Amino acid sequence: MKRAVFLDRDGTLIEDKDYLHRAEDVVIFPGSGAALGKLRAAGFKLFMVTNQSGVGRGYFTMDDVEKVHGRLSRELARDDAQFERIYVAPEAPDAPSRGRKPSPRFLFDARDEFGIDLSHSYMIGDKLIDLECGWNAGVKKSILVRTGYGEEVATKLPDTARRAVVVNDLVEAVEWILRDADSSVTSP
Repeated sequence: MKRAVFLDRDGTLIEDKDYLHRAEDVVIFPGSGAALGKLRAAGFKLFMVTNQSGVGRGYFTMDDVEKVHGRLSRELARDDAQFERIYVAPEAPDAPSRGRKPSPRFLFDARDEFGIDLSHSYMIGDKLIDLECGWNAGVKKSILVRTGYGEEVATKLPDTARRAVVVNDLVEAVEWILRDADSSVTSP
């Protein structure tokens, strides 16, 4: 069984800056690299799933997005945290899109390409569309972090927040996943 954790980028893994497109502006939340390294050590595959509508809106290019991801990947590699794949939906919100969240398409792609068991996998994000992406794909649990837009989502959508696991940040999300996965393995 191959398990995975799917992560939103802005507001979940790094500080959300409107239409981030410069690698030098990447600010990773404290402890994120070490936390993701723990997931990998526990056997989870890591995937990033991000909507980058700034490309579709003409604010920046896919080359800019790739430079941001290159910087992020280099920083995370220090903690042995690496993504199997980074899925990007570059379309504007009103444009047709194969993978723009809340579509589960990229999670299905990971399932098909990497043999991921989605029912034993998790989605982490700071927006309702992140949670819905996980639910639409049939992941074990969608987790809302209170960083980025997460606090607002937890407050304004209490029914949705009750359906998700709500934690303060990515580090807490990883701790929750590791406890949950461990209890699943040890329970009959």
